[in-house]
Formats: sequence, C-alpha cells, structure tokens
Amino acid sequence: MCFAFDARPPDLPAGLALRPIAGGAGTELLRLLSTDEVTPFAAALAESPGSDRAGVVILPDVRGLYPFYAELAERFAQAGHPAIALDYFGRTGGAEERGEDFEYMEHVAQTKLDQIQADTLAARRALVDHTGERPVFAVGFCFGGMQAFLAATSADLDLDGVVGFYGALDGSKRGFPSPPDVAGAMRCPVLGLFGGADQAISREQVAGFDRALDEAGVDHEIVVYPDAPHSFFDRRYEDHAEASADAWRRTLAFIER
Repeated sequence: MCFAFDARPPDLPAGLALRPIAGGAGTELLRLLSTDEVTPFAAALAESPGSDRAGVVILPDVRGLYPFYAELAERFAQAGHPAIALDYFGRTGGAEERGEDFEYMEHVAQTKLDQIQADTLAARRALVDHTGERPVFAVGFCFGGMQAFLAATSADLDLDGVVGFYGALDGSKRGFPSPPDVAGAMRCPVLGLFGGADQAISREQVAGFDRALDEAGVDHEIVVYPDAPHSFFDRRYEDHAEASADAWRRTLAFIER
C-alpha cells in the first residue's frame, strides 16, 4: 500500500498558488469511456480557468481514485495546471470513486499495461476536451509512478514528460515491464522522486534506473531525499515537509520549463 486512506496532499509552497483551493470540492467527477470503447471508468477533473499552462494526468497508487487524488488534482489546478486523476479499476470494480473499504489488491492483480494506458489516453483526451489543447504530463505515485515511467514509452499517449513519485522500478511481480529495462523506449523527459529511506525501492534500484536513462540518452532528473520514506508526500508527515515542498517545486518547474 502507498498512502493511508486519510492521507492529504501537502500544501503548495508559498508563492506557487495562483487561486484558492477548496479541499477537493473544486473537482468534477467524470465517467469516461476507455479508448478500448468498452470500459467505463471514473476520473476527477480540476479545471484552471484562464490558464494556458500544461495539463496533468494523475496516476494514483494501488487504491485507485480516492480523496487524496481528487484533492491533488485541485492543487495542480490551483497552481495553474488543469488536472485529471483516473481510476484503474473500471473493468473489475465499476466506474466510481474508491472508499476506505475497497479491497484494492484483488483488483490491482487484474490490471494490465495496455488497459491502463488505454484509460490514461481517454483521461488525457478528456482533459484536453474540457480545458483546450495544451502540453500534457503524467504524474504518478508508487504503482502509478511506475505507470508514469512506462507511459513515457507510449507513442499514443504522446506525453510531454512524466513524473514518478517513488515509482516502483521492478514490475516483474505484477507482470509489468520494469522501467529500467525499457528506458531506451522512453520518448519524453523523466523526473523521478525517491525516498532514501524507502523500504520498497532500494537506492541500488534507483541508481540503476538513473544509469539506464543515461545510457539511453533520455532527458531526466533523479532526486533522492536521503531520510524520506516511501509515501513521504503526505501532509501528515511533518518531519518530511521540506522534502515535500522541494518535490512540489521540482515537479512544477519540470512541467513549466
């Protein structure tokens, strides 16, 4: 598991907010049809009226679309970046937001890369349909961080960059490619943000991913926060507020450069 159900996204650092935030109330719940033309799934859209800045597709952790990600979408919109957070489990769990009692792992086990990317493409198109043509980035967390790295290999998604917060680097246990193994196929810039005290992703794995991106000539930045654990990007983790603030700044700078 990545975040606890009651986790909250950290506030934007001072000076980065362009408009007020309403704690998730500013998002619109959408029911989208995947590009497989069969599967309906849920997504949460936060618009940023008047902004021509890049948009963001948010790829959640294993819990899917729950309040953390609806609020995170609004925080990106607060910074001028319209954002859409999607749910992975329309095929097995219905097109809805996820509650605390959702038994997510049985659904995670049934996910497949082509299906996630089909849903991601539908979310990308919905974002542009609602907010206008603009560059689009993917930002993912844990399981979703791995999906963001893998999304960089997709010509159909045509992303302008991807950000992975403590994205898993070994996909073999769940039948996914491992991001270091497909670095040569990545088509856009990559930002990876990792915790040095992460018990799930070793520093050796992170260094190996960095080397693979170097060898593939991919424009990238890998950042390790030495004392930060997995899922450090959580308002409740006051000891890691500095790392969260820096991660916000780096993510927004990456998207805006």
